[in-house]
Amino acid sequence: MVTIEHTSDTHLLAALGAANSSTRLQAALAAGTGADPGLAGALVERCAVEPDFFVRDMLTWALTRLPADVTVPRLVTELRSARAQARSQALHTLSKIGVRTAWPAITSSLLHDADDEVARSAWRAAVVLVPPGERAELAADLARQLGRGDRDVQLSLSRALVALGDAAEPALRTGLASADPAVRAHARATERLLQDPDAGFDLAVDEAKRIVALGPEAAAC
Repeated sequence: MVTIEHTSDTHLLAALGAANSSTRLQAALAAGTGADPGLAGALVERCAVEPDFFVRDMLTWALTRLPADVTVPRLVTELRSARAQARSQALHTLSKIGVRTAWPAITSSLLHDADDEVARSAWRAAVVLVPPGERAELAADLARQLGRGDRDVQLSLSRALVALGDAAEPALRTGLASADPAVRAHARATERLLQDPDAGFDLAVDEAKRIVALGPEAAAC
């Protein structure tokens, strides 16, 4: 059996595209352990096509081990890719690296991406990278998507808004005044989580739906 850690870079690059996911996982681990900046391009490219979640996670870890001035420009370029996974993984990796110089690349179009996984990754990256003075503006942009998607998508959006803390409160008040009951329920559930981060999301959603259905007087019950 080949030990990935002791192979040449040529062999490592080949292993990153091997048919066996365990081999690819070992290759990504070796790349991160060796932390060779010359592998940055190959790691970023593999992120865009890697089908296995655990391998993708290891690729992200490997990229965080490399100098940010090498990885961040490549990842920012990936944000313009036509491939949804390329955008999503680049956003995820930028959130892990946490270099705020990448903030301008987190555009409103990414925050509103039609692909749910891309949008969710953008929300997570945004709350990590946003400068303090732009938190309220980010919250307002995120709140425009209240009511979007299934439970997991809504939970991701709520967590992003909660992570923005007090800056999210005005945006949530706007959501609470929406004519759309789904938006109002999501806004109220998020407000509940902001007030009590330990509250369960599903219980908060159920409570919010009950209040929306019964009217404003139910909020006092």
